[in-house]
Amino acid sequence: MPCQTVAELYDRAVRHGADRVALSQDGRTLTYRELGAQAGRLAGGLQALPLGHGDRVAFLMANCLEYVACEYAVARIGATRVPLAVLLGDDDHVYMMNFARCRVLVYHAKFAARVAALAPRLETVRHFVCVGGEPAAPEHRRLEQWLSGSGTAPQPVAIDPEDIAGIYFTGGTTGRPKGVLLSHRAWFHTCRLELLDFDIGWHEVFVIATPMTHAAGCLILPVLLRQGCCVLLERFDPELLLATIAAERATATLLVPTMIYLLLDHPRRAAHDTSSLRNVLYGAAAIAPERLRQAIAAFGPVFTQFFGQTEAPMALTSLPREAHVVADPAQQEAVLTAAGRATFGTQIRLVDDDGRDVPDGEPGELIARADNVMSGYLDDPSATAAALRDGWLHTGDVARISADGLITIVDRRKDVIVSGGFNVYPREVEDALSGHPAVRQVAVVGAPHDKWGEEVRALVVLHDGAAASAAELCAFVRERKGPLAVPKSIEFCAAIPLTNLGKIDRKAIRARYWSGRARRV
Repeated sequence: MPCQTVAELYDRAVRHGADRVALSQDGRTLTYRELGAQAGRLAGGLQALPLGHGDRVAFLMANCLEYVACEYAVARIGATRVPLAVLLGDDDHVYMMNFARCRVLVYHAKFAARVAALAPRLETVRHFVCVGGEPAAPEHRRLEQWLSGSGTAPQPVAIDPEDIAGIYFTGGTTGRPKGVLLSHRAWFHTCRLELLDFDIGWHEVFVIATPMTHAAGCLILPVLLRQGCCVLLERFDPELLLATIAAERATATLLVPTMIYLLLDHPRRAAHDTSSLRNVLYGAAAIAPERLRQAIAAFGPVFTQFFGQTEAPMALTSLPREAHVVADPAQQEAVLTAAGRATFGTQIRLVDDDGRDVPDGEPGELIARADNVMSGYLDDPSATAAALRDGWLHTGDVARISADGLITIVDRRKDVIVSGGFNVYPREVEDALSGHPAVRQVAVVGAPHDKWGEEVRALVVLHDGAAASAAELCAFVRERKGPLAVPKSIEFCAAIPLTNLGKIDRKAIRARYWSGRARRV
């Protein structure tokens, strides 16, 4: 199938949407026509820096209208966006921008103090652009100056579908985060499968309550291609989300399971009219079947599940709304613990350690072949070769598949902890804790948590005669790695379980917390 570039997809949306409202936030709106005009002025400003084809632009931005215009503009000039999750620490941001050799940093004014602190450590960033307030330094440009002026019309750029549209950093249990290279081809097919498998409707009113640097950013274009309106919230707050759904007569939103739990438990949930909702997308972490049943009872059969990873945004499997309604209780349990079936155009196999297909019902590593798979990892040929083999993406997730194609994720070969829909990498937390002078040895694993799905749990052995409190160690991690990496609980122990090779025995540690559960994620 011929592919369109990200800019061409935006152009199509702008052309057909015209004077409909495309984006809304706190009383501010942008029509499709205004979005196109803003993107044109920004693209011209970026080219005048000069910035061009293949150059990389980092985004350190909260959810805002300008984020979408910047993404559109960067795509128009053939440059590559590098979104930075705002909850990460400065060390991670510096590493990512240096490793990706970013030339421009676009940042929200609320992060000006952070930018001022990290700027001297940036090796390749030559231009800083501030959004929505006072910049970190007088020489930094203001995005609003580009938007308010006539500027120079952007020059057309030839873009190949295999050119890289975005670099999204993910990580592993060892080493530094990896930069996932996502081409225009990958984004085109991501939009295509979301329109089909997620049932994005015409004139959707979609509330974006999760970070646009995360999964929510993948849904903007599909909604705009259906001439819908994205209502942006800067943060998730259950009361704010419920009130927004009622006020906007919202038809759809995206949540991680933790957010669904908070909505269910919110004391004023019934005071808000959510009857306009027809589609609640959820994923990024496993959901408790009992809580899912409660959610269906509270909001109706409006839930669509997805499972995927950064390397194949945003879904390899999906479970549509209709599939959640099952009369047979025994079958219902199997469905509500499942991740769904392969998305449109995706081939999935489950294989053993030798790459052989496993029988139906037996666990195996999920591998996939799809048009939205990444091009590889930035400057990491060995990791790319390990993940992409013979045309198949090896996910590292262990699953079972039923005879009718229903896929259930049962464990992870990777040790990534998914807490509240965000990935936390044990090695990074261990490295941070190990830097404390009182800590002799540490192991970090994911343990079950009713609200977050998994919590970051640390086992710590202190040096003889040393003292440190859990609160002190948590503050130590927060300062170095940001709030996402902070353990929810710390256990002090005399020794860390080790394998016979002297490595941390994560399997034995996790078994203490996950014993008796059907899933270990």
